[in-house]
Amino acid sequence: MDHGLDLRHHEDVSPGTGCLPPRAWYAASDACALSLNGTWRFRLSPTADAEDDAFAADGHDCAAWDDITVPGHWVLQGHGAPHYTNQLYPFPVDPPRVPTDNPTGDHRRTFDLPADWPGPGTAVLRFDGVESCARVWLNGTELGDFKGSRLPHEFDVGALLRPAGNVLAVRVHQWSSGSYLEDQDQWWLPGIFRDVTLLHRPEGCAGDHFVHASYDHRAGTGTLRVDADVEGRVLVSELGIDMATGETVTVAVEPWTAETPRLYDGVYATAGERIPLRIGFRTVAVEDGLIKVNGRPVLFRGVNRHEFHPETGRALDLDTMRADVLLMKRHNINAVRTSHYPPHPAFLDLCDELGLWVIDECDLETHGFQAVGRRGNPVDDDRWTPALLDRAARMVERDKNHPSVVVWSLGNECSTGRGLTAMAQWIRARDDSRLLHYEGDSSCADTDMYSRMYADHDEVERIGRGTDEGPEQRRQLPFLLCEYGHAMGNGPGGLSEYQKLFETYERLQGGFIWEWIDHGLAHPSYAYAYGGDFGEVPHDGNFVCDGLLFPDRTPSPGLVEYKKVIEPVRIEPVRIEPAPTSSDGDGRGRAVRITNLYDFADLSPLALTWSYEVDGVSVADGSLPMPAAGPGECVEVTLPPVPARSRGAESRWTVRAVLAEDAAWAERGHVVAWAQLADEESPVRSAPGGTEPGVQLGATAPVRDGRRILLGDAAFDAHGTLLSLGDLEIKDLRLDVWRAPTDNDNGMPWRPEPSLSTRWRRLGLDRMQHRVDAVELSDDALTVRSRVAPAASDLGLRVEYRWQSDGPRLLLTLEVAPEGEWTVPLPRVGIRFGLPGASGRVRWFGGGPGEAYPDTCAASMTGLWESDVDAMQTPYVRPQENGARPGLRWAEVGGLRVDTGDGPWFTARRWTTEQLDAARHRTDLVPGDTVWVNLDIGQQGIGSQSCGPGALPQYQLHARPARLDATFRTAVTRGNGTARH
Repeated sequence: MDHGLDLRHHEDVSPGTGCLPPRAWYAASDACALSLNGTWRFRLSPTADAEDDAFAADGHDCAAWDDITVPGHWVLQGHGAPHYTNQLYPFPVDPPRVPTDNPTGDHRRTFDLPADWPGPGTAVLRFDGVESCARVWLNGTELGDFKGSRLPHEFDVGALLRPAGNVLAVRVHQWSSGSYLEDQDQWWLPGIFRDVTLLHRPEGCAGDHFVHASYDHRAGTGTLRVDADVEGRVLVSELGIDMATGETVTVAVEPWTAETPRLYDGVYATAGERIPLRIGFRTVAVEDGLIKVNGRPVLFRGVNRHEFHPETGRALDLDTMRADVLLMKRHNINAVRTSHYPPHPAFLDLCDELGLWVIDECDLETHGFQAVGRRGNPVDDDRWTPALLDRAARMVERDKNHPSVVVWSLGNECSTGRGLTAMAQWIRARDDSRLLHYEGDSSCADTDMYSRMYADHDEVERIGRGTDEGPEQRRQLPFLLCEYGHAMGNGPGGLSEYQKLFETYERLQGGFIWEWIDHGLAHPSYAYAYGGDFGEVPHDGNFVCDGLLFPDRTPSPGLVEYKKVIEPVRIEPVRIEPAPTSSDGDGRGRAVRITNLYDFADLSPLALTWSYEVDGVSVADGSLPMPAAGPGECVEVTLPPVPARSRGAESRWTVRAVLAEDAAWAERGHVVAWAQLADEESPVRSAPGGTEPGVQLGATAPVRDGRRILLGDAAFDAHGTLLSLGDLEIKDLRLDVWRAPTDNDNGMPWRPEPSLSTRWRRLGLDRMQHRVDAVELSDDALTVRSRVAPAASDLGLRVEYRWQSDGPRLLLTLEVAPEGEWTVPLPRVGIRFGLPGASGRVRWFGGGPGEAYPDTCAASMTGLWESDVDAMQTPYVRPQENGARPGLRWAEVGGLRVDTGDGPWFTARRWTTEQLDAARHRTDLVPGDTVWVNLDIGQQGIGSQSCGPGALPQYQLHARPARLDATFRTAVTRGNGTARH
């Protein structure tokens, strides 16, 4: 790295010059503050030295400049373009040098002090986030420069202020030496993207302060001490506390946890300032090889969260941050890892208030050095250590007073090095009340836990059992999956199996889904853009769209699935012996076992409700007493007598745990957990068509009519392909094995082995050829035998379509048998057909309301559902297989009713699978005049192989004999009751 040059400020390895020491952040005090957010003047230059410093002087003419919004990114406001990479640096790896072509934005804001701005004292200018390097002037005087994009920086400006006409000038470079420390799998978005604030510092004002608030779970007491640079008093009226800073007091308190976020309002008062405190008493430690809070082990049901908005990038307002926290709480998420940098500080206030465990991660990732064999990696180069320590200090000092922060993380994907060890040592010396995390060092030398990314289920189970390889010291540590369940496109699959492992082995203390939100940028042509859509090279495509939320913050099916998988209340059926005097008509008792999976809270905030459903429609409902079960406890609750059953109907109970009263994060009645329980006396699912006694399918014989074959109300062509049923045209009904590959099917492009979709395409499963071998007419059936196979292969599928009819109804019995040695699972197996001109409403009895696949069906609820065809599509940013509903009993779509006895997957869409496969953005999909319906005997599982393991063996669709029974009719609305939407 020794270039023998006198490097300029944006290329030297120092963290900056002129900044004040970091200190604790607080939302407000009684001292004056002036927001400098708003409209600034802006000029973009192509290089760092294209313009001189004259723009910072009073009177500089910037009339020709443009306006820009601060906070914001200039590339999202018409100046330049965003650039996405996952791990590759978008510039040559030659630290600390960056390209001469270095977009540089000059920002200028003129402001007056408010009329009531105090005269005595001084002032501090605060920047909460600037990417990636800033140089600052006030009224023509240079204040200094800084790097560390997601970290606060302050300057003392009191001597420079004047009542009116203050000129603040900021030069921001897109690339700097700091960029080598910020390779964080997100859009590169330069600009002043967090708040800029002028803070008055009155005489006798508060300085830095550190709130120490521990909890003794044995005694039920909290111990409070506030260390402060400036002496003052600490007042907590609710606890009767009035003490000097530096003093310690122990009192009886209610502890803070993510489940019970009890905060006490206090004040830190000096001679010149009063700062509100929000104090949460809690103690974090590793004891008995487990992460414990207040003496109890915790299970993290977490998510990784980048800061993102589809229109403003990483410039988030408070409403958006609150929306994120509320969505997390409402989906049973209890923890967040702030990947891969400290969030806006107001987000942590919300975590304190509403209750989330936080792993606060340093603004540090050097992933791109992996591409050059880690040569020159800053974390193992002593010359960079001051910059690393500065980043650690600015995170810890800013966020140290948040009870929600229970773990500090050194950063992400930096490999190992002396700089990380120095950071760990500094953090431990400064704050020994929290734990340390870092995933990149398998020795765990600098951490309090063993952390992995994307370990498969088998490895996680070995870790849980303590049979994994590695040093003995590591096997004594608690384990976290800091990233798993890569939520890219359709998926992730296999979450239920991970959660079962977490709940089985105490050492496995949960994990954090990657990640919270798709980073799709709003785009006029594509709806949402991803890597490469702005012409940037290199890029990593739609790997930036891998979240549980779509870019507009609509929950994806993955988030709905995750909510179900991590429910903090488990509801299970129990069969109990009836009392001798039982009035239950069948003499059998029914109950549910309720298990409290919370770590701290009892079930008193919840209520139990039940409904009894017949053929998907609720016919009775009510409430049940919710026992006050403590954490980990199980109780049984008896269900009421079964309402009168309907002959031949399918019946079940649905039991829900809901909020009994309004909570800070959701309204009364919000569903926290649910389960469906089959009525043991309910009949086995009926044969397709709901055949009545005395009516037999097959009573009608097929006949030839010229080049057509007639069977009841159905017409076929000479090859036995169904053409119509009554007046309803049916198009191209035949076997289908192809699906538009999901992101998980497409796998990881950096892996040497071919992905599942690559193997499918190489085999030719996307272009199967159909050969008719026989068309046979008998007294009771039309039988069509065919072979479906890919070109250039001797593999194939023998297919038999057996058609029978009683006149209006048409029964299909489809049998499929593989030929040859199939070494790759099939995408799907079933039939596809088109209904030309069909659109509008769809009703079905089966799984819903959203999509589900073999390993993502925990959240699928059996019921009677109604939607329209377009609403049944899941709008992934990159189009792919979606929209399947499992366990179909019957469906009505486009004037056709289909009854099944096998519970196949049901999909309906207004484009073909081939069109879906060819699409790259939502806007590529143009609805046609045909609804294409798939009824699938089987679907390949989803997995999370876009970055992680593929589908588990039990969810892989291997070629084997299969059968589908389905009855078609044109009569509709046979089902009774009101469908759910």
